[in-house]
Amino acid sequence: MLASEVGMSRSAFTKRFTERVGRPPLDYLTRWRMVLAQQKLKENQTVATVAAAVGYNSQSAFAHAFKRTLGRTPRSD
Repeated sequence: MLASEVGMSRSAFTKRFTERVGRPPLDYLTRWRMVLAQQKLKENQTVATVAAAVGYNSQSAFAHAFKRTLGRTPRSD
């Protein structure tokens, strides 16, 4: 959708985004979601609440992405 908004092909957009930001768009988005999740977890929100707040339909999918991205489980934060 972003590529379409700026009138580029997906591959050209991904290439340019990666050159400018240092990581592909999906990696950037996932990382940003996990940064937001970390902040919410530090506020003592439940994992289920945080998962939903950052756009995950299941706690399991969120926990898996969190561990893959940050190297630890959400409960360890």
